[in-house]
Amino acid sequence: MSIKSYDEYRNFAEEHLMDYIPEIDHKSITLYDSMKYSITSGGKRLRPVLLLASCEFSGGTMVDALPYACALEYIHTYSLIHDDLPAMDNDDFRRGNPTNHRVFGDAIAILAGDGLLNSAYEIMNMDMLMYFDNPIALKKRICASYEISKGSGVRGMVAGQVADIEAQGHSCSKEMLDYIHLNKTAALIVSAIRAGAYIGGADSERIEALTSYGENLGLLFQITDDILDVTGDSAEMGKATGADAKNNKSTYISVYNLEKTKQRAINLADNAKKALSNYGKDAQFYIDIVDKVLIRTK
Repeated sequence: MSIKSYDEYRNFAEEHLMDYIPEIDHKSITLYDSMKYSITSGGKRLRPVLLLASCEFSGGTMVDALPYACALEYIHTYSLIHDDLPAMDNDDFRRGNPTNHRVFGDAIAILAGDGLLNSAYEIMNMDMLMYFDNPIALKKRICASYEISKGSGVRGMVAGQVADIEAQGHSCSKEMLDYIHLNKTAALIVSAIRAGAYIGGADSERIEALTSYGENLGLLFQITDDILDVTGDSAEMGKATGADAKNNKSTYISVYNLEKTKQRAINLADNAKKALSNYGKDAQFYIDIVDKVLIRTK
């Protein structure tokens, strides 16, 4: 097992993200341009990093996990394109650049998101086709694809987005708020970790520990976003702040308050670290990620 640095995983994913864009007929080249615009606009690449790292943490290699890491980033990027649309969050900037629909228009942005989502499944299916003569390796990849499909779909991210939209303008219980973000945000993070673990050949105990870590990290990530939407600097964040209040969204700050939200973040960070405490120094990579996410609230 050889765990690399965050930047090494991110750079590896960045180098290969465009490798998996399917060939698109020149008559539809605007679709390619729109997909490329959002895929190459930067970002933390947290989800592919977690997938690559979890594969190596579990005994696999980055090369084994790369198609699934890129597929997951395509899915995440599609969700951001759609989130930014006027019918959703109506944002003008993402990662410091104009949002996709501001450059290409609403219709092309929707189709670019659709294109990225479908390309993600094409990537994973193409990789699985290479392992029909290796049932063990094929099963690992089927499990990884299933985790990504589940986390991004109607039992994960999409379900959370629906609940988030329907909660706008209404009082939201603490339980409902956790449901929204365990699905809207945490589910895709958990999927990244579990998918990588399956490809790497993790046992059930390791997968369970990584799942608990991912759930706590996912909620922590959302809570820090809520805090930064109130306290952050739009230039540093690459997007407008104050959007949650403008859209009348239920957030951890609106349900708890700023100080209690910061304490919740600390508790989640502690829980995430405890989930992997049995793995000692081997889990330091994951501990460092928690600290980097938490420090955004300082």
